[in-house]
Amino acid sequence: MLEFVILAAGKGSRMHSSLPKVLHPIAGKSLLGHVLDTVNTFSEDSAVNTHIVVGHGAQEVRESLSSDQYHFIEQTEQLGTGHAVQQALPFLNENSIAVILYGDVPLISHKTLETLIKKVDKNSLGLLTVDLENPKGYGRIVRDGNGHVLSIVEEKDANNEEKKITEANTGIMVVNTQHLQNWLPKLANNNAQSEYYLTDIIALAVQDGVSVATHQAANEWEVLGVNNRIQQAQLERIVQSNIANDLLEKGVTLSDPQRFDCRGDLSVGSDVSIDINCIFEGNVKLGDNVSIGANCILKNVSIGKNTVLLPNSIVEDSVVEEHCNIGPFARLRPGTRIANKGKIGNFVETKKAIIGEGSKVNHLSYVGDATLGCDVNVGAGTITCNYDGVNKHQTTIEDDVFVGSNSALVAPVTLGKNVTVAAGSVITKSVDDDKLVLTRTPQKTLNGWQRPRKK
Repeated sequence: MLEFVILAAGKGSRMHSSLPKVLHPIAGKSLLGHVLDTVNTFSEDSAVNTHIVVGHGAQEVRESLSSDQYHFIEQTEQLGTGHAVQQALPFLNENSIAVILYGDVPLISHKTLETLIKKVDKNSLGLLTVDLENPKGYGRIVRDGNGHVLSIVEEKDANNEEKKITEANTGIMVVNTQHLQNWLPKLANNNAQSEYYLTDIIALAVQDGVSVATHQAANEWEVLGVNNRIQQAQLERIVQSNIANDLLEKGVTLSDPQRFDCRGDLSVGSDVSIDINCIFEGNVKLGDNVSIGANCILKNVSIGKNTVLLPNSIVEDSVVEEHCNIGPFARLRPGTRIANKGKIGNFVETKKAIIGEGSKVNHLSYVGDATLGCDVNVGAGTITCNYDGVNKHQTTIEDDVFVGSNSALVAPVTLGKNVTVAAGSVITKSVDDDKLVLTRTPQKTLNGWQRPRKK
């Protein structure tokens, strides 16, 4: 059995935030969320228990994870990594293998952990290390003349020779729980930080004749932690670059991979094109031959094939079907569904709107709480007046209706098939099929009128 112990109790003072450090986001997901995604990939193949050691903002961390599959352990005093694992020790099965991870090291991969786990047996533990050009701040891996690991020396306790070592400790290790039961009570805090270092179990292992098997991640970024906003921003760009490269390999055209942000899950068909400065949040699906213009934001959206989303448009919790044209400067709010060949033009806003096949709302209009049939044409400046100050009401527009410009449809109201609404009308009552409806005062022209002049 695998027992994952994730250390997530730190305050993160250098983040200068009231939010617990492990809840700060990268690519739209918390640091801790990224770690748990990797951990959860192991539960598909074997029995797994996940323990999360929390401290600062413990309740907030708990509430951020709407799942009962995780076991939370509170570390009321933060006395070091060794002390944190000690808090979890009573809850670990003694016949298990403990995988110790960190809530602020978000990008560790399944493959790297799997390789490290396979190196562990009753007579060995696994330690993940990394070679760094500048290992300042990291604990150093001390080896003997034969290359065997002897100990880990923390930066603040290292002498000048030890500080020259470039192989650094990532903190990630895999240990038999029975060994932890033996070694953790022996930890002392006689060091520069007066903390109980988990890394001290390496020297204890060597004393007991337990070999230390090391492994290095394929990518340095897998073991990078987040302690400040600079590091958070650096990892953000690493994640975005990885996503962009994956999309490019799938055949997506990205106008500039460095000006692309995915903060969720993005699935794509063939021949998809994405211009600069687009943001994808939540679950987004793009069909074949979809084109996304510059500066668009899509959140929880499905876009059908051959649809064009023109620049500066925002689409949220909506479905756009095939062969549609959206934007520029369109806003599709939650609950919108655009059927095949629909068109939503510039400066149009929709909300809980069902737009039928071939229907058009071309410009400067608001369509909310409305159902439009097929081949409806809504003229510029049209508003569905859905809110009476207390309640929302529905507008229904049936097939082949033409709504003239600058009209107001005061809900609840229904326009039957083939109705024509004359421009500038305020419609307050339902209209039967095939009717022309208008509300206008007579036009007056006054002779002899003099325009006022400035004095």
